[in-house]
Amino acid sequence: MSSSKFETIVKITLWVLMIVSTAITVWGYAVGFNDASVNTLLYWAYALVVVGIAAAVLFGIAISAINNPKNLLKMLIELVVVVVVVGAVYLLSSGAPAMGYVGKEVSPMTLKLTDTVLNLTYILCALTVLAIIYGAIRNAILNK
Repeated sequence: MSSSKFETIVKITLWVLMIVSTAITVWGYAVGFNDASVNTLLYWAYALVVVGIAAAVLFGIAISAINNPKNLLKMLIELVVVVVVVGAVYLLSSGAPAMGYVGKEVSPMTLKLTDTVLNLTYILCALTVLAIIYGAIRNAILNK
C-alpha cells in the first residue's frame, strides 16, 4: 500500500470518528444529557481510548519490526513493564466509595477502576515532574 493511500485512509477514518463523536455530543445536548446519552458518550470514549491504545501498540510493533527488528524485544519488554505496573496499581487500588457521596450506588468494579486510573494519573504526573527536574539538572551540568 502506498503512502498516499495510507494517508487517505487515516484521514477518512479520523473524519468519520470526529463526525460520530460530534453527533453523539449533539444528541447528548439535544436530550439534556440523560442516562442513555451519557452512557453512550462514555462508552464511545472508552472505545476510542481502547482503539487508540491498540493502534499505537500495533503500529509501533509493525513499524519497529520493519525498521529495526532488534528493537522488537526491547519494545516487548517495555510493554510487559507497563502491564505489570498497571496490574500492580490495580491490585493496590482500594475501590472504596467516595466519602460524602450521596448519589446512586456505584459498583465495586467501577470504584476499583476509578481508583486505578486516579493512582496511575498521580504516578505519571509525579514521574513527569521528576523527568522535568532531571532534564533541567542534566542540561545544566552538560552545558556548563
